[in-house]
Amino acid sequence: MESIVDLATAFRQLRAVSVADAPEHNDDAGLAQAARAGDANAFGQLYARYARMVHGILLARVPPAEVDDLIQEVFLQAWRRIASLREAGAFGGWLAMITRNRATDYYRRSAPTTELPDSLAAAPEASGRAPEARAVLEAIKGLPEAYREPLLLRLVEGMTGPEIAAQTGLTPASVRVNLHRGMKQLREKLGRKDAHV
Repeated sequence: MESIVDLATAFRQLRAVSVADAPEHNDDAGLAQAARAGDANAFGQLYARYARMVHGILLARVPPAEVDDLIQEVFLQAWRRIASLREAGAFGGWLAMITRNRATDYYRRSAPTTELPDSLAAAPEASGRAPEARAVLEAIKGLPEAYREPLLLRLVEGMTGPEIAAQTGLTPASVRVNLHRGMKQLREKLGRKDAHV
């Protein structure tokens, strides 16, 4: 196995590669089995596939400024615990559970923080849409838990319903229902009738 420093460097390099550049494989179970056997390259491919899911789950649960660091912690923890994965085909659900647990641990271990008011924010965003994006993110975070993750995975990470189901271990039907109901509640919160998934 490679050292943690080598893995951290590999993770940063993989993060820089867009998901579209990631190799297409339909065999997550095979990659998970290879990773359990110590194949860092196979784990890197899993990282490239699942980084968006981990990002979306964390974004639904922790402050946005903490997400990037926590992504690295989630994947490092997954690499260290890959031998405990009982069913290689359940890698996505197993990783989603680690991600949710890490988000919960973040609040247990961190001191309470106060966010700066918008008027004191460091630098204005290049796009005039930043305040609107923040408002939508806050509205999504105010929805029931069952709707937050699927909506962020769909709207922020650009994942399709079937991708969300495949990566999180949820059924396609539950993802479809949660997206539909979540969008309905989000439209109501934002007072919009034009939002679409």
